[in-house]
Amino acid sequence: MKKTLFTVVMAAVSLLAGHAAKKSDVFTTPGGKTVVINHIKHATMQIEYDGKLIYVDPVRQVPPVTDFNTYPKADIILVTHEHLDHFDREAIAALRNVQNTLIYLNKNCWDIYHNGTVMSNGDSIMVDESITLKAVPAYNTTFEHRQFHPKGRDNGYVLSLDGLRIYIAGDTEDIPEMAELQNIDIAFLPCNQPYTMTVEQLAKAAKMFKPKVLFPYHYSDTTIHKVSMLLVGSGIDVRIRDYR
Repeated sequence: MKKTLFTVVMAAVSLLAGHAAKKSDVFTTPGGKTVVINHIKHATMQIEYDGKLIYVDPVRQVPPVTDFNTYPKADIILVTHEHLDHFDREAIAALRNVQNTLIYLNKNCWDIYHNGTVMSNGDSIMVDESITLKAVPAYNTTFEHRQFHPKGRDNGYVLSLDGLRIYIAGDTEDIPEMAELQNIDIAFLPCNQPYTMTVEQLAKAAKMFKPKVLFPYHYSDTTIHKVSMLLVGSGIDVRIRDYR
């Protein structure tokens, strides 16, 4: 029986829905170490590497409500900016081991939290012998949206784990600085209006630096499977996970 375009599209959507239910992805560093990315929600993730736990933008109240008191303590916490769906002092307190947890954040978050290490766009830090972190720009370019994320205030991060390079974009549009990114293995790019990118912008952004694996995230009610369709033939492995 001849398949209609509608049937093919709906089959793809069904497949993507199944992929979205996947909670973790496993990668291997150039040095042979294992990296596990555990997908929590929206802009929040947990990364396991070499006995360490790294959390990105942990928040409680963004649905589904998350009790971080039930999670293991963090070795590293990254915060991109101060909006409530990215920065949550109580979530950080639940995850923080006062003696050992390293916290990296932008200046506005430090002004609220008064703890951690401030990173500005362009700053780089060697966390230990195999972990490096670089803060990169994240901002809006659309004129009527620039008040949400003004240039120079917020961070994206390039996290290198034993040579495996992970780009966590934060809240941003398809900014020209993305073309300067090199050798990105895994990228997290946001997609929701009016705060970050459209699906078309996200696809354009991914083509600028061509990560090996792309996770659209922070996408709320966006019809996110369209990203996969726009990147067919790009060579980018698009993986849809539950980052509503």
